[in-house]
Amino acid sequence: MVSGGMACIKYLTFLFNLIFAITGIVFIAVGTVILVVYSGYNNFMDSWFFTGPVLMIVVGVIVFIVSFFGCCGAVKENHCMILTFSVLLLLIFALELGAGIAGYMMSGEVRTMVEHRLNTTMEEYSTNNDIRKSWDIMQHDLECCGMVGPNDWAHVGFPENTIPNSCCKEVPEGSKCDSNSIHIHLKGCMGNLQSATEHNALILGGVGIGIAIIQLIGVVFACCLARSIRREYETVETAAH
Repeated sequence: MVSGGMACIKYLTFLFNLIFAITGIVFIAVGTVILVVYSGYNNFMDSWFFTGPVLMIVVGVIVFIVSFFGCCGAVKENHCMILTFSVLLLLIFALELGAGIAGYMMSGEVRTMVEHRLNTTMEEYSTNNDIRKSWDIMQHDLECCGMVGPNDWAHVGFPENTIPNSCCKEVPEGSKCDSNSIHIHLKGCMGNLQSATEHNALILGGVGIGIAIIQLIGVVFACCLARSIRREYETVETAAH
């Protein structure tokens, strides 16, 4: 039985594991939200952009499972279980740190990615239904039109003054959106999409690094508890002999 100040460490370790379980849920939620939000924007994002959120979900699931071992180890004062938990937590710490760093690195590459993707997909608006749907979703959700403005559509083959209906806040029945409409979105999509994407990448990075640091503290508590339990066992064995 752990005694004295180590009893405090035991309960703190148990508390940290409850917090770990919650952080696992947070990781899953943040990763899922980012994937869902950008599900309609996949034509504007390189595949590497989705690596961070997917990694977050995987780590979140692992954290939630591993926290169970930590709770059991702390309650049962099982030296082996706590050591296993500490090693697993260190591995998770490395993964979370990686997800956090990836998030910050992604924020620096967003502008180049967005500009390249918008340029290449805009030319396929009239011929590719999937790309047309992505552009319409983006222009409607972000209340924007074209890359830098409505006039961009004239550069990709649209007749003069003609633009996609998604460029207008509302289109009267029987008519089409045009560059003279009072309902037109005047701002381009590149700036809006870049800002939103950089913001989410920074959130991903901040959550990853922040939780990783908290879990590192948990590893220290777990190691202290494991050492205390081992010392108690050695004391009991010495007394028995």
